Parts: sequence; structure tokens; C-alpha cells
Amino acid sequence: MKDTIITARQKKREVITWLVCFLIANLINFYAIVTYEDTSFSELFTSLGYVFVASLAIYFLWTIIRILFYGLKKVLKVKK
Repeated sequence: MKDTIITARQKKREVITWLVCFLIANLINFYAIVTYEDTSFSELFTSLGYVFVASLAIYFLWTIIRILFYGLKKVLKVKK
């Protein structure tokens, strides 16, 4: 079986990708807080656990999209 090596560049790219997902989840949370006027801005800190889980969900969704895209790209390249 072939050994695979994950480079520092790939690790950095994945961390940055997850941080972008975390930022998106925080922006969605901020939008929800602003939209519903009965909530206070302390919800930004008290709901960090939910935001973390949401960011993981967004990250895994993005990963599935990337796998499908690169898989289709590889399949179409082979057929040419």
C-alpha cells in the first residue's frame, strides 16, 4: 500500500478553509441575533458551541462538494 504524505501547505489550506467556515457560521449567528430583536448580543458568546458545530457541518458539506467536483473532473479527463 502506498504511503501518503500530507504537506504543511495542505494542512494550512484546510485550517484556513475551516476558519472561513467558522466565520460564515458566526455571520449567520450575528444575522439571526440582529433579525430577532428580542435577543441580546451576549448570544454571540453563549452560542459559540452551536456555531462551532455549524462550522463543522459547513466544512464537511464543502468537503463533499470538493470531492464530487474533483472526482467528476478526473472522470471526465479520463474519458477524453
